[in-house]
Amino acid sequence: MFSRSVRRGTRRGGFCALAVLLAVGAFVVPSTARAADTYVDRLAESATTPALAWSECDDGFQCALAPVPLDYNQPAGAQIELATIRLPASDPGRRLGTLFVNFGGPGPSGVDRLRERARWPWLFSEELRARFDLVSWDPRGVARSAGVQCFASAEEQAEYLGTFPGTPTDASQEPEFFARSADLAARCGQAAGEILHHASTANTARDLELLRRAVGDEALTYHGISYGTQVGAVYANMFPRRVRAMVFDGSLDFEGNADGHGAEGTHLPLDTRQGVAVGIAETFDAFLRECSAAGPRCAFSAGDPKVKWIALAERARHAPIVLDGTPWTFSQVVTAAGSLSRPDTYADLATLLQQLFDAATAPALVPDSLFGPGHSANRVEAFYAIQCTDSMVPTEPAAYSRVAAVEDLHNPYFGRTAVFNAMPCAFWPARDPDRYTGPWNRPTAAPILVMNSRYDPATPLHGASAGTAQLSTARLLVIEGAGHSSMYVQSTCAETAKRDYLFTGQLPPENLHCPTDHSPFA
Repeated sequence: MFSRSVRRGTRRGGFCALAVLLAVGAFVVPSTARAADTYVDRLAESATTPALAWSECDDGFQCALAPVPLDYNQPAGAQIELATIRLPASDPGRRLGTLFVNFGGPGPSGVDRLRERARWPWLFSEELRARFDLVSWDPRGVARSAGVQCFASAEEQAEYLGTFPGTPTDASQEPEFFARSADLAARCGQAAGEILHHASTANTARDLELLRRAVGDEALTYHGISYGTQVGAVYANMFPRRVRAMVFDGSLDFEGNADGHGAEGTHLPLDTRQGVAVGIAETFDAFLRECSAAGPRCAFSAGDPKVKWIALAERARHAPIVLDGTPWTFSQVVTAAGSLSRPDTYADLATLLQQLFDAATAPALVPDSLFGPGHSANRVEAFYAIQCTDSMVPTEPAAYSRVAAVEDLHNPYFGRTAVFNAMPCAFWPARDPDRYTGPWNRPTAAPILVMNSRYDPATPLHGASAGTAQLSTARLLVIEGAGHSSMYVQSTCAETAKRDYLFTGQLPPENLHCPTDHSPFA
């Protein structure tokens, strides 16, 4: 029932928003609303509230299409349709309203992720699901919502991305990586169409505002994970009076993600200035410590895991390691070791590292790949379409080469991953003049709860601290574990604090540190 099309449209009935509010009822906005900034984004204000015709779509979920403007500067012009999904509150008599969820990326389908994860008890407890409708959507440019398409077919996409060169391990591999990144950007520029110029997070925040109006909530209740925290921060500053409660889970440094601090955007690659390499290295060290403490429950624990890792990595740097007939290059070994978002995969990672350590014998040369088989839908293209539109990055390849040389000294295993992760952005052919670059500290109608793991490979704690400080009124809760966000790091303490805040709008105590429920190797 979902459509990717961009279509021409006209303004819909002017009384839609009022009718929905009267029919469904509204939140009571916290009393702090009187102190909220009066700013409101006028482009969204001029757009018509979409009418959502929910229909059953299996397993208790309901689906709908939400028409929104392609270009908010022309609200009655071309429209796109946002694929939207809802899991109704299980106790309608105690329902508080709607909890909008953005699962991050950018790139993955919010529709698919809510289907998969709505009943994960450590993320959305029974108590939480009883009182809120859970709603997610495919943001513009993603999957079923006018998805960015850079290839004529899925087969062409798979062939192209499957041969994309991996992260350059030294300067000799950089020219090919630059050329292929430029080619990918050019292909998207030629094939993707107008959505490429309107894929900014600012427009996604406007879409979220229209969805809030469509469900009839007076103010927004929101849970943003990873990149979803950037969506939330942009919304909070574009619509500060309409914040009821917002949880930023695995948080970015918002200013750093947009333009960097000072002149960083002109000379530092995106993930380098976000400190992602440091976050990966810190999380990997935590993984090794957990492994050592677990003893036989961790396959990589024998001897000194840190020394074994260095020996393994340096052996792979010299030449690929053959494991069960498959060669593993240095880049592939490092990429595997840096895949640390999900603690429930740590035991399997330890097994793989031990197998590679044992198999470190004869070399065999093979091509490396950044995107192996199994990539889904348009996730890669959507990631770049949104991230490259949102963020200022260096545009000269020489800048990346210079930073890579420095990272080789400071972080010899994970540094280059952060340098080259968003390389196509240097050549990206589209810009959205409506992208949001601040301010980040407009006073909101309610305070914001920020949550972050102590060791997070994707959103390092220091970035979450910086993002918290940029917001007008926010408080940081630290989960004392390793992994990316409470979506993967299970903590009953953190879930309880989040749930109570979403129910009441009251922040948990200052300096709250929550333990994880168990070791990854339990």
